[in-house]
Amino acid sequence: MTPLLGLIWVTVAVAQTPDSTLFSLMQRWGNVEYQMQGDAQLKAFEDLVDEADALARSQPDDPHVLTAQGVVLASFAKAKGGLGALDLAKRARAALEKAISLDPQGENGSAYVTLGALYQHAPGWPIAFGDSDKARELLYKAVSIRPDGIDTNFYYAQFLAEQGEDAEALTYAKRAVDGQPRAGRSSDEALRQEAERWLAEHQ
Repeated sequence: MTPLLGLIWVTVAVAQTPDSTLFSLMQRWGNVEYQMQGDAQLKAFEDLVDEADALARSQPDDPHVLTAQGVVLASFAKAKGGLGALDLAKRARAALEKAISLDPQGENGSAYVTLGALYQHAPGWPIAFGDSDKARELLYKAVSIRPDGIDTNFYYAQFLAEQGEDAEALTYAKRAVDGQPRAGRSSDEALRQEAERWLAEHQ
């Protein structure tokens, strides 16, 4: 069975907060993630990482900020690819794990989705920390926190499809199609449409 989105890792954005700086950062992250490609995207991600790192240094115990930092780093790692992305992926993992330690709900599941995707796609030991069992645990945790989420169900379905667990993947893909979009999250509708296309091919 073909994975839902191949090697795409994650399209999770952190929840909106009163912090206008953080909100602006994540709005620009969405533009870079979805609208840009190639060298221009890589340069833009470099700038976003610098901003996210600076924000995390100024607010080192804010789980919203740490989740945003992890999302930006993970997206840059995905875009960069190869061995050069490993340090970025490790830094993303550290930021997300700290965010979860401060907020066990992980931004209403968002931190768990991003972290699970990192464990899913990173190379395994001794090169990196990739671990399908850990990925399963984290992605399922995201679903348990937000069972009606489009993104939580979509990425768990994607993982299950990659593992060859066809029936379970179909179940969660259907839940993604029927899920509730988050306010201001155009990515959720894009994921719903992708899940619909995938279901049409595999049912």
